Amino acid sequence: MSAVDTAQQFIQHFYPFCQGAILAGSVIRGTATKTSDLDIVVFDNAVPSPYRESLIFNGWPVEVFAHNLTSYKQFFQEDCETAKPTHPHMIAEGIVLIDKGIVGIIKSEAKHLLKKGPTAWDPEEIYLKRYFITDALEDFIGASDRGEEIFIASTLADWLHEFVLRTNGKWIGDSKWIVRALSNFDEDFSRTFVEAFDVFYKTGNKDKIINLTDNVLAPFGGRLFDGFRMGKKN
Repeated sequence: MSAVDTAQQFIQHFYPFCQGAILAGSVIRGTATKTSDLDIVVFDNAVPSPYRESLIFNGWPVEVFAHNLTSYKQFFQEDCETAKPTHPHMIAEGIVLIDKGIVGIIKSEAKHLLKKGPTAWDPEEIYLKRYFITDALEDFIGASDRGEEIFIASTLADWLHEFVLRTNGKWIGDSKWIVRALSNFDEDFSRTFVEAFDVFYKTGNKDKIINLTDNVLAPFGGRLFDGFRMGKKN
C-alpha cells in the first residue's frame, strides 16, 4: 500500500473521531529511504495530553504525534525557543488526511512561525558563542589523539552550523537536519561545510575546518580569547 493510503487507514482504525490528521516527513517530501517511517500528526480533542507513539501498521513503521486542539501550541513555542521547528515543519508541509475544520487554521499558524524565523541573537549571545567556538577550535588544532579530534570536530560542526544560521535569522537542525537547514540557507556554503568535515574524517587534515571556522567568525570579530569576560563585575 502507498504511504498515503496506509496513513488514511491508520487514522480510520485508531483515530476515527479525530478532528484532523496530517501525514508528514520524508515520504511526502520524496526523500524516503528503506528505513523511513510514516510521521502522522493527529489532532483529537479526546486526547487529554499530548503524546508520541511508535508502532507497526500494515507493514509500515508509524510514528504518531497526538495532540488535542490546544497542546500543539506549547510545542510550537518550545520549538521556537530552541530554534528547531520540528512541529511547525511537519504541520506546514504535511498532507491533510482528514480535516473537520481545524487543520487549515493550524497549518496557517505553523507557516507564519516558519516565515517569521527564530528570535534574533543579541550581541552578548554572539560574543559568548564566538568564545566557545574559539575554545573548541583551539582544542581541535592542538589535539593529537584521534579519538579526541573526532569528537571535537563533531562539536565544532554543531556549533558552527548553529552560529551561521542563527546570526542570519534562520532555523537550525539536529542530525540530518543540520545539512538540510544549511542547504535551505545557502547551498554553496552547505557544500563547503560538508566538504571541510568530510576531508578531515577521511584524511585527518584539519585545514579546511580551521579555515571554515575563521571565515564564519570573521564578520563578527574573529576568534575571541584575550579579554573575554563572563560574570565578572567591574
